[in-house]
Amino acid sequence: MDFANIASQLNAGTILPEGIVILTLLGVLIVDLILGRTSARWIGYLAIAGLFASIVALYFQWDSPNPIGFTGSFNSDDLSIVFRGIIALSAVVTILMSIRYVEQSGTPLAEFIAILLSATLGGMFLSGASELVMIFISLETLSISSYLLTGYTKRDPRSNEAALKYLLIGASSTAVFLYGVSLLYGLSGGQTELSAIANGIAAAKVGQSLGLVIALVFAIAGIGFKISAAPFHQWTPDVYEGAPTPVIAFLSVGSKAAGFALAIRLLTTAFPLVAEEWRFVFTALAVLSMILGNVVALAQTSMKRMLAYSSIAQAGFVMIGLIAGTQAGYASMIFYLLVYLFMNLCGFTCIILFSLRTGTDQIAEYSGLYQKDPLLTLGLSIALLSLGGIPPLAGFFGKIYLFWAGWQAGLYWLVLLGLVTTVVSIYYYIRVVKMMVVKEPHEMSDAVKNYPEVRWDLPGLRPLQVGLVITLIATSVAGILSNPLFTLANNSISNTPFLQATINRNVKAENPLLPKLDSVSQSQPSVDSTAKI
Repeated sequence: MDFANIASQLNAGTILPEGIVILTLLGVLIVDLILGRTSARWIGYLAIAGLFASIVALYFQWDSPNPIGFTGSFNSDDLSIVFRGIIALSAVVTILMSIRYVEQSGTPLAEFIAILLSATLGGMFLSGASELVMIFISLETLSISSYLLTGYTKRDPRSNEAALKYLLIGASSTAVFLYGVSLLYGLSGGQTELSAIANGIAAAKVGQSLGLVIALVFAIAGIGFKISAAPFHQWTPDVYEGAPTPVIAFLSVGSKAAGFALAIRLLTTAFPLVAEEWRFVFTALAVLSMILGNVVALAQTSMKRMLAYSSIAQAGFVMIGLIAGTQAGYASMIFYLLVYLFMNLCGFTCIILFSLRTGTDQIAEYSGLYQKDPLLTLGLSIALLSLGGIPPLAGFFGKIYLFWAGWQAGLYWLVLLGLVTTVVSIYYYIRVVKMMVVKEPHEMSDAVKNYPEVRWDLPGLRPLQVGLVITLIATSVAGILSNPLFTLANNSISNTPFLQATINRNVKAENPLLPKLDSVSQSQPSVDSTAKI
């Protein structure tokens, strides 16, 4: 086989954005090795420039005529492009909020950014992985980097405790997930590519076997851990409280987006014969996540723990779109994750600023903050109100699209539960806003009374201000101008062949008058047929 044939089969251009991130990672390490501590002033901007270059490369890959790379291991379709863009953007904002925080903690900035870029790389590869080995390596790259980031402030015992808990629970979930995909490998007759697995299971006529159900349950357990869905959420509150705040900001958006990308691709491609079963399991996870996340958040006194349970509840809302399994359902998932990126990172940026200036994250300490820091009060208020779904902010339209997609799909009681738990969430979000805005001067907390003078000329604070302003504007404007974002989300579903095949199969299953598909191979495009689209 000549070089031209090998190059055409590899199609290495599909991972150009990831290649740019790898070069950026190497550049950060080399610059830090040569210049040492003096590079800390601008090394974050080098990483941000590399991530933006990666996003530009993703833009030029949109609607690629040949998205399959590495003989089917990686799929650079429009669905993966959107998820990879979300992960890269979350890394950009995380770096902006990390510079001052990491320097003040006394730990090296370059190593932190290098590990963060490794986690970004794992999440981006996971979003497009369509083969079991590729999925596992990408998942472990993301997970191990997340463990290291969680325990990065090694002088803080809470960070060490969070990292240990995250490592132990994460290793267990990885083992369970690996056992599930190994069962898939065996049941399909030794296939590792996802569409080939579905064809192999159909050919072996083991579509309703106990082994496939066990594989499904174990795979869902691994996915549930990554997206912080109850009852696989045990790590979330402790890790959110103990880990460095920029790290949990990235985990709450980037890691969660990668988990949902894996869920969509793995479940719809490899488990079409048990679609009803995995939808039932995810319905149970959504119910548990929405109820537990919102109810337990009511009792929290720490802002970071409150947002931890909030993220569990948000995962429950997003799962409504996955359960619906329609064009509108998948599109509403992507739209919500896009706006969740801005409103959640805006909230964490404000929490970082407050903790840098006061040294606490207790909710009671925010009393009367508007009198000392109006910008911080405005940013946190907008972020929390958007997370609660207050119109006309971005979170309101995100929930409307999700609930409408669920209602159209017949998930009436699940949507009603989502509406009720949203009302519950509004209470604990508005409680914080009221505490910051309504309190009288004599009711200020001690932390606010001793609040330092607001200055932005200190080293590392200017990037924080830029991140706050950008995310604040995006959260405010994305709701009013939501149509471009929703068009982007809708087009990413329309231009993804395997999702269109899944949606058409669901429609034909619901309408028996339409001709049914003969086999899974017709609904799951092979590598060659996908490449010709």
